[in-house]
Amino acid sequence: QLQASGGGLMQAGDSLRLSCTASGRTFATMGWFRQAPGQEREFVAGLRLSGGSKLYSGSVKGRFTISRDNAKNTVYLQMNNLKPEDTAVYYCTTSRSSLIMSSMWSSESWHSWGQGTQVTVSS
Repeated sequence: QLQASGGGLMQAGDSLRLSCTASGRTFATMGWFRQAPGQEREFVAGLRLSGGSKLYSGSVKGRFTISRDNAKNTVYLQMNNLKPEDTAVYYCTTSRSSLIMSSMWSSESWHSWGQGTQVTVSS
């Protein structure tokens, strides 16, 4: 089970940190997707436990940072310099497998999903 938190109503340029705690087991790969109204769910960031490899979408690279606390089985998404186009429902996700980078982009590669947390950024 995944429990996400940290969403809110922000202004452009603000920072926000999302958290997602996984219960029951340690997952080899953890990540974040987002879905804006009327759009498909898109990959945001992923982190592999083995080696600590990270992958970001081009739209958030340099502004967002994914990290995890293995002791707490929690993944974080630090979002800086938020933009109105970051407005979406953010979903944390996990995989029992150590995903290769090329497979992280697809939602079908991931096994479990959190309930989503709304992030709204006003201009």
